[in-house]
Amino acid sequence: MRLFVPPRVSPTALRGTGDVPAGPASRVALKGGCMAGPGAGSQSHPPSCSILFPQAVLLFQLSALRTWRKHPVLAEKDHVMVVSTSLFVPYPRPAERPAKMGLTTLTLLLVVGPLHTQASPPAGSFQLDYENNCFRKDGAPFRYISGSIHYARVPRPAWRDRLLKMYMSGLSAVQVYVPWNYHEPLPGVYDFAGDRDMEAFLDLTAELGLLVILRPGPYICAEWEMGGLPAWLLWKPDIVLRSSDPAYLAAVDSWLHVLLPKIKPRLYQHGGNIISVQVENEYGSYYACDYGYLRHLLVSFRVLLGSEVLLFTTDDSRVEELRCGTLPGLYATVDFGPGFNVTEAFGAQRQIEPKGPLVNSEYYTGWLDYWGEAHASTSSVRVARGLEDMLQLGANVNMQVLSWQGHSLGGQCPPICQHWSGYMFHGGTNFAYWSGADFKNQYKPVTTSYDYDAPLSEAGDPTEKLFAIRTVISKFQPLPAGPMPPATPKYAYGQVALRKYANLLDVLDVLCPSGPIQSQFPLTFEAIKQAHGFVLYRTQLPRDLLDPATLSAPPHSVCDRGYVMLQQEYRGTLERDGQTALHVTGRAGDTLDVLLENMGRISFGANISDFKGLLGNLSLDSSPLSNWLIYPLAIDTAIQQGWPHTALPKSSSRTRAGPAFYTGTFETPGITWDTFVKFPGWSKGQLWINGCNLGRYWPHRGPQQTLFVPGSVLHVGCPNNITVLELEGAPPDPFLLFLDQPLFNRTLSQRIAATE
Repeated sequence: MRLFVPPRVSPTALRGTGDVPAGPASRVALKGGCMAGPGAGSQSHPPSCSILFPQAVLLFQLSALRTWRKHPVLAEKDHVMVVSTSLFVPYPRPAERPAKMGLTTLTLLLVVGPLHTQASPPAGSFQLDYENNCFRKDGAPFRYISGSIHYARVPRPAWRDRLLKMYMSGLSAVQVYVPWNYHEPLPGVYDFAGDRDMEAFLDLTAELGLLVILRPGPYICAEWEMGGLPAWLLWKPDIVLRSSDPAYLAAVDSWLHVLLPKIKPRLYQHGGNIISVQVENEYGSYYACDYGYLRHLLVSFRVLLGSEVLLFTTDDSRVEELRCGTLPGLYATVDFGPGFNVTEAFGAQRQIEPKGPLVNSEYYTGWLDYWGEAHASTSSVRVARGLEDMLQLGANVNMQVLSWQGHSLGGQCPPICQHWSGYMFHGGTNFAYWSGADFKNQYKPVTTSYDYDAPLSEAGDPTEKLFAIRTVISKFQPLPAGPMPPATPKYAYGQVALRKYANLLDVLDVLCPSGPIQSQFPLTFEAIKQAHGFVLYRTQLPRDLLDPATLSAPPHSVCDRGYVMLQQEYRGTLERDGQTALHVTGRAGDTLDVLLENMGRISFGANISDFKGLLGNLSLDSSPLSNWLIYPLAIDTAIQQGWPHTALPKSSSRTRAGPAFYTGTFETPGITWDTFVKFPGWSKGQLWINGCNLGRYWPHRGPQQTLFVPGSVLHVGCPNNITVLELEGAPPDPFLLFLDQPLFNRTLSQRIAATE
């Protein structure tokens, strides 16, 4: 029998083309508390942001590899303080943009053998057994079943509930992504407080007796904004992401020197519960195929995590992608969903890994939703049947296909141990601006809900699919004793009337207190260092337009939606891969405003360098406009400081069209239960409750008709403040309706078809 123990590797042994120069050390101090929401370049916390956590200071050494700035810089932003150094010097200017999948997975990963779970296991070993094609935990053949959950999509007060339900479903492990941009909102500024307290989440998994398969990126996909990469990387517009570009590697190394030291003490080999760590994600699907980059990551992970941890990669089940996505020293796994040819998929893995366990790292239990398309769903029967078929056929099918002989006695592994990861087990919510997008012949933004038709619903409730999967698991191993925790209580708080507070154009002094940036031509979000949200572009008509003139944008230059106003009157919307021209009339000197909305950066494929804003100039009858004032809007910062509820009433026009803020309040009947809010007659916009950004609503486009409101954001005994930014047009008598269940699967195309 041959056991594989990853060798101890020196920084130069695997260097290849991915050189790893040493850099100066840096010390970082992080203080607890809740971070202010996104202004220019920051982001808002998910719903539990109203909960304050005790402050703590963490000091750790950043050494070796690359570091951040050429000269030490002290930066302080709320509870986050950092002193850092770097080779990365971003500079703002527009650039060309260079065309799937990833954050919640029912990681149903199975390996035949005895099942062991401990809240705090002693230091041990987790290894690949190439001779017998399985994993070994502490020397014994091992089987585990795991499910994906993304802590960034779940409010911190709900972590325990979701993890406990996963454990009681029969899972022994969870698969966890770490989104880089969630923790480093600005270069050298790190946030691990509140909902971002990754270490607290990992410690909770250990407390509940769950093992962890960690996927720290640096790229994760997951339908998350820019696949987890920070938008500030694009401050250097010619940077080549996910490559050996020195600027990109400098940023990656600085991040890994902060992240991986937090991970190392939690590895199974050090007495923790992390049994394996993924390097990058689905890299074979990326156009670069840069082995120097992968070698650089492999060296970094080995230097910072040690030689014993099991490192792996995940790719689509096509041989060409597997070849580009992995290296010797990284165990290659595949991903595919129900209905796929299992023999073909694992045959591809065998071409890269002739021996070792067969692993499906993402077995899809559902699918994501895009705005304007039907709500995705996968039947419980199909998912459960596929899972059971794979478990029953397992070695027999693969033994027939691959003609391998195995063992079934004593401590020997069965012939081919199959490992299954279901994506997702619990999807959660894309709060604030965190939803990503795909590019499939056109830009396809992801909805706020990441329900994923997963076994645990968006609100964390057990579904028919969960119990079907649990039944299958019970046929192969004992389930934990005790009942499944029930669904969290929901409450229909009813109708809440809102009133118009002000047009967005009337409160620019509040939303952009530093004033506008002057530029001859439009600048991108990245050029003015605005990560998310909204930017207003303003200019004047150069001449009288007595007859309708065409206001137009070059193809693919409105990223992603532009709300056009002339003399404060809403004229229509320009849209990426949609309408790019409007007819306007006016007088010379009239003010033209275009509010640009970032709907989420592409998270998969070659187009992840997804610049936002106006990427090209607008024209009037083919004559370019010039002399722009550009307002980066810090809407979340203002709302988290109490605006507009603490501000004096604002006199504003009574028109309902165009971008405007609406406010209202409601009190709960002595409870703070989860709820869902519906938007009758509203068009599109953003919702905040008690300062927490709950995400985008777009009932006109669908399919999502309600937003999930976690009870943890609500107050008892005092008013709950509602703020709505409506972008196109509110109903005549604006109100919101709070329900005790969500509404999905109603799209604009379906309504048009029904009318016809």
